[in-house]
Amino acid sequence: MVEASTLTAAQRVMARCDALADISETPGQLTRVYLSAEHLQANRLVGEWMTAAGMHSWTDSVGNVCGRYEGLDASAPALLLGSHLDSVRNAGRYDGPLGVLTAIEVVAHLHQNGIRLPMAVEVVGFADEEGTRFGITLLGSRGLTGTWPEGWLQRTDAQGISVASAMLNVGLDPLNILHARRAPNAFCAYLELHIEQGPCLQSANLPLGVVTAINGARRLNCRFTGQAGHAGTVPMGQRQDALTAAAEWTLAIESITTARGDNQVATVGHIEALPGAVNVIPGQVNLSLDVRGPQDERLNALLTELLEKGQAIATRRGLTFDAEQFYGINATACDADLQQRLSHSVTQLQGSPMLLPSGAGHDAIAIAECWPVGMLFVRCLDGISHHPKESVTVDDVAFATQAYINTVLSFAG
Repeated sequence: MVEASTLTAAQRVMARCDALADISETPGQLTRVYLSAEHLQANRLVGEWMTAAGMHSWTDSVGNVCGRYEGLDASAPALLLGSHLDSVRNAGRYDGPLGVLTAIEVVAHLHQNGIRLPMAVEVVGFADEEGTRFGITLLGSRGLTGTWPEGWLQRTDAQGISVASAMLNVGLDPLNILHARRAPNAFCAYLELHIEQGPCLQSANLPLGVVTAINGARRLNCRFTGQAGHAGTVPMGQRQDALTAAAEWTLAIESITTARGDNQVATVGHIEALPGAVNVIPGQVNLSLDVRGPQDERLNALLTELLEKGQAIATRRGLTFDAEQFYGINATACDADLQQRLSHSVTQLQGSPMLLPSGAGHDAIAIAECWPVGMLFVRCLDGISHHPKESVTVDDVAFATQAYINTVLSFAG
């Protein structure tokens, strides 16, 4: 059951999400991007809440706000909790901050009850997960892992300001980014609480879910090339219509992916017919394909089948088909032990855990390169995210906070 103190903590989390939502560069909307004045203001406020919860807090060399609550053995690898504090433009108020603020409440529970774990607990508010300003994601979490790729400091925003210049403008030294890197033995595990950003928990009428993996993704630019022709003079049976081929393929993508299951999804999100005139048969169609799934082998097999289908459609219709991948990221599996700990905590509260993959990316992707990761999902209204209508209930947040506390207490030994 949820303790009365946990309900109070959940109410505090909701109020603090509201307070952070007021820290925005756009009046009436929530926009908070990396290395902005609003970023620093949010860090200061979160740092104060960390201190009030019994932690020593600081901001690291890439702009993450961090807090540490010591354990019985200062040399033991710490348990890391967290999420991100940046946002997309015109965002909701729970994507990211909910995970940071519930983590603070976990430490507050330990502090208020005089509990020290065998290891320290650290909480981090990552500086840039969304990539809104510079178009590069996971800057904050890759600071901890020390895996900033070559050239990131030179990337610029819409105003032509580079990451390096933006860092200098807020008092951070771009030559010191590796100071944020943590040693391989710094942490034993990472836990992240996040809104689901999808409708599965709501459909199942459950407040909480345990994440099995963060989906891998492949993105491609695809093209059908046929022959443009006069819309009135070319008979239907003699056309090389690129748009009808693309339409057939789009429907096939839906049916093939649905039949395969395995929590895989595929989306055609952009389509362009050329020459784009009402009285001309389309001679070329450019379209995108986004394919995602929690297991890379099955994801690659699905992509192969979809591309083979596109080629078969083109051949049958006397067209050509080609596709070029421009983005790919492998799936990130959540640690089995952490899944078990989270599932046990969730089962105590709602009777059974719902296991599901994450279709969106998270800081856990970067952290998993160095340490085991686990994720807890919280139901959000209609699965809406990256939008002002993003919504969670205080009761669900109380369930989530209690599950988070119970999971962390499972490390007491």
